[in-house]
Amino acid sequence: MTESEFNDQVDATLDRIEEILDDAETDIDVQLGGGILTIICENRSQLIFTRQAPVKQLWLATKGGGFHFDYDAKQEQWVLDSTAEPLDQFFAKAFSEQAGETLEFDLIGI
Repeated sequence: MTESEFNDQVDATLDRIEEILDDAETDIDVQLGGGILTIICENRSQLIFTRQAPVKQLWLATKGGGFHFDYDAKQEQWVLDSTAEPLDQFFAKAFSEQAGETLEFDLIGI
């Protein structure tokens, strides 16, 4: 994956997550800028996505820790580097645990 392809993929993924959260009827605040997506939950906790261009990873910071995702071109999705769990499944669980709300995040093939 070239740097340009990586940046395009991160942008598309963060835009899709922002779109899903904006469309949901929640009190979640979403801020996207400079390759960083900050999600501020109603309880004031935050989930933060950042692009890590040198290692071509998408990182997610939660109350439970930091998680690193690699893009799997065959599956057309981001997967957790340690377990290969898809980002959409992992993030749905992390979001539910932290925000106390349930949402589905369809991020395959973006």
